[in-house]
Amino acid sequence: MTDDDVQARIAAQLRELRAASGLGGIEAGRQARISQSKISKLERQLLRPDPDDVAALCDVYGATEDQRDELVRLAESLRTSIIEPTRVTLSRGARHMQQRIRRLEESATLLRSFQPTMVIGLVQTPAYASGVFGAAVSGAEVDDAVAARVERQVQLRDRVPHAVLIMTEGALRWPGCEPQVMLDQVEAVSAAIDLPNVDIGIVPFSAPAAGIFPRHGFHLYDSDAVIWGSESGTATLTDGEDVAKYERMFTRIADIASIGEAARPVLDRIASDYRSLI
Repeated sequence: MTDDDVQARIAAQLRELRAASGLGGIEAGRQARISQSKISKLERQLLRPDPDDVAALCDVYGATEDQRDELVRLAESLRTSIIEPTRVTLSRGARHMQQRIRRLEESATLLRSFQPTMVIGLVQTPAYASGVFGAAVSGAEVDDAVAARVERQVQLRDRVPHAVLIMTEGALRWPGCEPQVMLDQVEAVSAAIDLPNVDIGIVPFSAPAAGIFPRHGFHLYDSDAVIWGSESGTATLTDGEDVAKYERMFTRIADIASIGEAARPVLDRIASDYRSLI
């Protein structure tokens, strides 16, 4: 049985047990001390189940001892493919990961993203995204990954209740693509300020960032999961204490960012510099 099969089995049994208990997601979460959004993600196979969460939910649902033991055992079996057990899951495959992230975004009520080195995927133009993926994969996989990213952008406009997307000025000034592509990209970020459910933030070079040293970009899905990219793949972290660390880091970054209309003058300056190169 593959890890996906195991995760699907756990998700299905948790759904069945909750339905049999007559509990809604909110009340089940309250009793198990797990957020309702996390329960939803577990039931939809969007998060890898932690054995402690599975045990807590089984207790709340009144599962038999045999049912509880089996589900906890299955959850523990998934640890063999996790780096630092119960903490980080590493996934590979650009299009597959884009689709998985899209499902996480569909279930999130609050999406918070930070990127210090590149434009956040949800506001990337196809040309810029092609450059990003082209540096990591080759051939048809680039086109597939770009198409999946565009699908996620439609999701952002139509279904994500609230997204806060923060980038550094340096991310927008990094000349990873030719000047015209970069200009179009900066203008696309500026246009996203007008989206009613999106807060665009830019950390300008002049921001008072003393003592703030984010090691990499990251994406927070409610308070349930963090995803970040590496050269080898994309990592998913669900440990509560670790997620809280990223939430605290995001808050510190947001405090020094220019958000919404305050970001537009920064973007205008960057766009002007790119125009001078064309």
